[in-house]
Amino acid sequence: MSTFRTIDRQTGFLLPPSVDEWLPEKHLARFVVEVIDGFDLRAMVGAYRGSGSAAHHPRMLFGVLVYGYATGVFSSRKLERATYDSVAFRFIAANDHPDHDTIAAFRRRFLKEIEALFVQVLLLAREMGVLKMGTIGLDGTKIHANASRHSALSYEHAGKIEAQLQAEVADLMAKAEAADAADLPDGMSIPDELARREERLRQIAAARATIEARAKERHAREQAEHEAKLAARAAKTAATGKKPSDKPPEPPAAGPAPGDQINLTDEDSRIMPVAGGGFDQCYNAQAAVAAGSLLVVAVDVVQAANDKQQLEPMLGKIGALPDDLGAPETLLADAGYFSAANVAACAAAGIEPLIALGRQPHHPPLAERFEKAPPAPRDPTPVEAMAHRLKTPEGRKLYAQRKHIPEPVFGIVKSALGFRQFSLRGLNKVRGEWSLVTMAWNMKRMFVLAAA
Repeated sequence: MSTFRTIDRQTGFLLPPSVDEWLPEKHLARFVVEVIDGFDLRAMVGAYRGSGSAAHHPRMLFGVLVYGYATGVFSSRKLERATYDSVAFRFIAANDHPDHDTIAAFRRRFLKEIEALFVQVLLLAREMGVLKMGTIGLDGTKIHANASRHSALSYEHAGKIEAQLQAEVADLMAKAEAADAADLPDGMSIPDELARREERLRQIAAARATIEARAKERHAREQAEHEAKLAARAAKTAATGKKPSDKPPEPPAAGPAPGDQINLTDEDSRIMPVAGGGFDQCYNAQAAVAAGSLLVVAVDVVQAANDKQQLEPMLGKIGALPDDLGAPETLLADAGYFSAANVAACAAAGIEPLIALGRQPHHPPLAERFEKAPPAPRDPTPVEAMAHRLKTPEGRKLYAQRKHIPEPVFGIVKSALGFRQFSLRGLNKVRGEWSLVTMAWNMKRMFVLAAA
């Protein structure tokens, strides 16, 4: 007859339990706690007044957040529940249970301080010997905003709704002035109906004003570009003495276009094309990833769907990193980042770019894969020099790593961990949350590399 261990849920502990005994020595939760214990959190601690009931320590709340984002738990309510259900979360929270309001408030309140700690994680990775900045890959991914695309309102449609609401308000005012209210439908309250429409009119007026302000900024930017094109055209005419054969560029149109939109839930988010086709309310999250370690070294979140304008700002973020981290030698990016200005910016930053000049086929012919590189051009421009290197065996081999650097990070974060939508709203807040996501990824990756 088989023997089994006794199931006893009633006998109490002979000695008080120790949370230190709940996890094995090599566990991600222990690593997160050790890393955070080494951080200088005086800015967070000093933000508490010290009055009222005792508050949860920022180290504990920060640890709960980081471990949650590293293991796919992002909701403050789920994080609260995990402090009861998960041994690892119990260990980090020291068997305490901060409620979801406390966790959510801490996340919102200290986003800037969390962003500042991003570099501290990279410095620790450098000390551990797992971060090398030789080759980095740059890419962007669309992450859904905490808003539905059905909450988006176009400038043209806003005008139609505004006219409709104004007509309804006039009709309600006429009904209110009528002496006999017997014809009112059952349940109709004219003051309530008026209040709802007036509030809606206020929201639409604010939305139209925002769209108009954006259109004004866009027109100023496009006008400057238009004038630069005209100046270049005039300079070329003066240099060659010939009138250009093509038509002069059209001046930009002033004012908002009928299709200009704003989202009433998160006005900073934008309608963007997403993978698989279609459009959704998103932000464009950028990440520069170090080859080999797959550690994220620089991040940003932007409102533009196109990546072409994001390379120079990301170079600025990489250049602002501490010298102790080292300097990257090569930057890999897909065709979405290509422009002559971007290639020149990389050269000015002392980084050799390998940016695809156009969309590449997935299965190139065998002869094309092994063809010899053409002779190097004489006195090449930065773009010509890069194009030649992309055709050399060494350049093709190096550029082939691009898909193995940033794309796995995005794939794991979005598919394995499930981070497909920001929890917060507003550009500055989602930038802070993206820093938190990538910081948690870096800690998890450092733990794996250190254990290897």
